[in-house]
Amino acid sequence: MLVKKASKVWLRQSSRDGGVQPLPLEPDVNAPLIAREEYQAMEFSITSSQSRQLGVVSERPLCIWTLLALLASTMFLGCQSQKAASPPPPAEVEVVSVVQEDVPIYGEWVATLDGYVNAQIQPQVSGYLIKQDYKEGSFVHKGQELFEIDPRPFQAVLDQADAQLAQAKAQLGKTQLDVDRDTPLAKERAIAQSQLDNDIQANLAAKASVKAAEAQVEQALLNLEFTHVTSLVDGIAGIAQVQIGNLVNQTATLTSVSQVNPIKAYFPISEQEYMHYAPRINAHNQQEIPSDAPPFDLILADGTVYPHKGTLLLTDRQVDVTTGSIRVVCAFPNPNNILRPGQFGRVRAAGETRTGALLVPQRAVTELQGTYQVAVVGGDNKVALLPVKVGERIGTRWIIESGVHPGELVVVEGLQKLRDGSSVKIKQSSPATKGS
Repeated sequence: MLVKKASKVWLRQSSRDGGVQPLPLEPDVNAPLIAREEYQAMEFSITSSQSRQLGVVSERPLCIWTLLALLASTMFLGCQSQKAASPPPPAEVEVVSVVQEDVPIYGEWVATLDGYVNAQIQPQVSGYLIKQDYKEGSFVHKGQELFEIDPRPFQAVLDQADAQLAQAKAQLGKTQLDVDRDTPLAKERAIAQSQLDNDIQANLAAKASVKAAEAQVEQALLNLEFTHVTSLVDGIAGIAQVQIGNLVNQTATLTSVSQVNPIKAYFPISEQEYMHYAPRINAHNQQEIPSDAPPFDLILADGTVYPHKGTLLLTDRQVDVTTGSIRVVCAFPNPNNILRPGQFGRVRAAGETRTGALLVPQRAVTELQGTYQVAVVGGDNKVALLPVKVGERIGTRWIIESGVHPGELVVVEGLQKLRDGSSVKIKQSSPATKGS
């Protein structure tokens, strides 16, 4: 048979006594002549037997190579398992210290802006509109003429009232003359006393007629003045709701004028928030501006913060039964008329200050099914996953009600690599400040 040994192929031949003698496949050139002849004789017998065992001889080397490959793969996998069994290096994490400080607790609510005073401009007399005297959307002053109604009918009424007043005054003069003439005659009994009494009563009636005529003149004069429709407040005038030539009456709204400096902001707070602040609200409800009310910030629709601070004005008298909220009103200065009625924004105020609050970055807190936890690194550089109770959010930080202590190190980067009790390599980060 054929075997492989030490990178040489040897031929084994059975001897007569049953032993096996290895012979090389190629004759040794240095061997004696007798040995070479013996090798050639044996080669003939091997060739004849090799033709019969060709299939067996061709399959056995394949099996040997397969066994060697399995052995090599087994040794490779063994080395890999030894490497996996070795402990991994500690994970590098970034930590910050738990800080304790006094922080203001801000509340934020959606607000709707409205004019401090919204005047609906309506005519006080009926007539045809003949003139519009203001530019729509412009700032108008109190008493400035906005519209004009045809004054001719009212001028005629005034002239008629003046004529009636003149008649009443003439009648008054006549009755006064009668009283003056008949008074001495009645004393001398030249005329009956009843005639003097009639003269006196006629004089009193004439005086009353004069006053009535004067009142009619005054009313006619007012109606004539009402044909000039003026603004009632300083503010921004809206778009006209009527056109020139329309017949208007006392129920028609010509336009609106809103006083916008200052301007009001209406926002609802929940009933729970109201109950929290109710003692402070009710303690100063008689003051025009509560003395201890916090200043308000207004965040506009583009995200910018309005430069002027607002002040609290009042709280509504009732809770809305449909929403469970109560309206609060504050006012903001608006010297440049930037703010307009109907705008939306968010008002923000620090309702209270939390003393000695524990703060950590929000990225250090992990939420899982309604529970919160942080990874705290101890003095032995081992991690402990601790449950915590969270409070309000202050910017990018979170108030921790319980679960941590001041100065403890919490992990902010590398949380996904941690297990409870695992060792870590600390990389110190900046403290949990407002910008973190």
